[in-house]
Amino acid sequence: MAGPERLRVVIVGGGTSGWMTAAALVRLLPRRVSLHLIESEAIGVIGVGEATLPHIRGFVEKLGIREADFMAWTRGTFKLGIEFRDWGKLGDSYIHPFGTFGRGKGEVDFHHYWTRLRAEGADVPPLEHFSYACMLARANRFDLPDADPDKLASTFGYAYQFDALLFAPYLRAIAEDLGARRTEGRVVEVLRDGRSGDIAAIRLEDGQVIEGDLFIDCSGFRSLLLGEALEEPFEDWNHWLPADRAVAMPCRTQTAVTPYTSAIAMPAGWRWRIPLQHRTGNGYVYASAFTSDEEAARALTHAVEGAPLADPRPLRFRAGRRRRSWSHNCIAIGLASGFLEPLESTSIYLVQQAITALIELFPEKQVSPVDRDEFNRLIDLEYDRIRDFLILHYHATTRDDTAFWNYVRTMTVPDSLSEKIELFRRAGRVVKYREGVFLDASWIAVYVGQGILPQGYDPRADQADGAVLMRGMQALQAEITSTVARVPEHLRYIDRYCAMAAAA
Repeated sequence: MAGPERLRVVIVGGGTSGWMTAAALVRLLPRRVSLHLIESEAIGVIGVGEATLPHIRGFVEKLGIREADFMAWTRGTFKLGIEFRDWGKLGDSYIHPFGTFGRGKGEVDFHHYWTRLRAEGADVPPLEHFSYACMLARANRFDLPDADPDKLASTFGYAYQFDALLFAPYLRAIAEDLGARRTEGRVVEVLRDGRSGDIAAIRLEDGQVIEGDLFIDCSGFRSLLLGEALEEPFEDWNHWLPADRAVAMPCRTQTAVTPYTSAIAMPAGWRWRIPLQHRTGNGYVYASAFTSDEEAARALTHAVEGAPLADPRPLRFRAGRRRRSWSHNCIAIGLASGFLEPLESTSIYLVQQAITALIELFPEKQVSPVDRDEFNRLIDLEYDRIRDFLILHYHATTRDDTAFWNYVRTMTVPDSLSEKIELFRRAGRVVKYREGVFLDASWIAVYVGQGILPQGYDPRADQADGAVLMRGMQALQAEITSTVARVPEHLRYIDRYCAMAAAA
């Protein structure tokens, strides 16, 4: 019996989102897809996002890629979390870890016991000291997690920091080897069916017409198909996330190749530092209402640690998303769907989640409205919850030393975020979701790191004897310290596991 007819999938745009989508579809749905990707080298790739979340490891694994080869090719380093400097107040530093606080096994989350001891006047170290991932990061050390759930070294995950300009070509080679077809060209016209309104074909500058059944818009901020041709409205979140520009500049590495990304607060936004094997990526994400492009470029140039390897590169964007990411027979993935600034490295994650939802809801010859609605529900949920998490970083500050920080400190935030903050402040509760990227430890790290400390705690934390609880915490801290000391230095581990070629 013959299987379902192959769907003609046309992807408009390459870059990270286009080639991630192409590689995943031809690898995971080889009998369902006939794939054609259109891109123009003249348009170029944004290519400044170099930090990821742990979910990227599952994507790499599903494509059958050997992790060490991937990291060597993209000159990658390991990432245990994100360091935030000067966010709650000047002089602060905390890490949002990819791992638990405590061992992550108790009936009551660890921070409730920590809060109880603090309330009783005990001299308890900062919460970060009870995170194995945080302490590994602070010591600039790395090793792979232990598969044994009883081991302390099983309590963390990791992601990658890599050269985004090398990521897309790596995926392109995989996709084309699996049968994806690529055409160089610029789209000049989108042809729609007069009856259904669906996209029937696209016309290229050279006159070539490419027909398809399903069109995937990976055209970046322009959103050529979904935004321009289908006129899908854009929901602007600039009033909550006022940073609307960035300037990026790589430099030579002079300090440590850290196993974490740094987000350092600046007068009108924040600066990223991402160490790779061959250089350090830097950028200043800022609000144009509070500083000029020239001042932002000067501030970044002054702040970088080593000799610049390129001139400052400006970028413009708007925080928000399309009202729907799937309309008619067109799905927007990546920047064509929406944009949330890179503060928590969510851009590639959002691409990956859209690809996952598309594969799970992959249409037959005719698109089902039910599948389309479910896809949009899932993507909207991801965007909305990440939006709240990002706003939290800005709003949970006591800083009023610049106009920008005073604005974000005093602005009205979404009700969904206000409720989350109040729940944690009152009793240390974290809203739990079955869907969405950031789990309890992520929210706890930002709340506590920026000074939102619980006034109460889960009453079940009172069941333990106080002295026994304190001894347990001291033993855990000692175990973390001794275990971290036995782990290799980050760069030494990279040299052994995934060093880039000498000529790279």
